[in-house]
Amino acid sequence: MFLAPSPKLQVANSEDYRESYSNSVQVRVNLWDFFLMFGTISQSVPDTVNITNFQGVYLSPQQAKALSNLLNQNLLQYESTFGEIRLDPQSGSGPVQ
Repeated sequence: MFLAPSPKLQVANSEDYRESYSNSVQVRVNLWDFFLMFGTISQSVPDTVNITNFQGVYLSPQQAKALSNLLNQNLLQYESTFGEIRLDPQSGSGPVQ
């Protein structure tokens, strides 16, 4: 059986490419795609949490699964190097936005 050589991968950033910090990701799912909305959470008073969304990204179900696999693999490597990641140091679980 003949296997075609793998194509060369060329990666380039578009003119409007930017990097941002996010501590909030909201996910919406429908039959055709996954929608990830990235934002930042801030809290200036005890009873109010503010989320400011700055970017939404649509993924096909296949890309969402590939991203999930990639994140899981990298989380395992991170935890094997730096220790367990806890979502809430007090109880071991907490709200995830």
